[in-house]
Amino acid sequence: MALNLTLKPFERIVVNGCMMRNGGRKTTLTIENRADIIRETDLLKPEAAATPVRAAYFLIQSALIYPERRDPLTKSAQQQLAKLATVFSSELVGHVFEAANNVSMGEYFTALRELRPLMKRELEVLGPAGLDPVSPDDLPRIPT
Repeated sequence: MALNLTLKPFERIVVNGCMMRNGGRKTTLTIENRADIIRETDLLKPEAAATPVRAAYFLIQSALIYPERRDPLTKSAQQQLAKLATVFSSELVGHVFEAANNVSMGEYFTALRELRPLMKRELEVLGPAGLDPVSPDDLPRIPT
């Protein structure tokens, strides 16, 4: 099944680890086979990965963007997701398990989508102050 992706002028996307920028006009691309794709608007900056759910999101996002480092990133992401599985209510923990399952299958974007309700809940609990950047020592490490 093909993916139709409409890009705004100058919008950036990452396709199979390659950052691309659209030109000055709205464009529609049709992706006809399997590719790892993420829009710039879905990317989390490293300094924003200061909470447990965002740390997991950042590790999964990094696995999507850096195919050459997927194995250690996937392992770290699964470890972070295992920690999350113990803290969410039964109505939300299913998202953690689905994210972990998708990471195992190499479906990184789908795993990121599963974490969005958890990020919303995390924001409700911690408030905006909980999302403030922390010291660089507390940020998730990208394994090499």
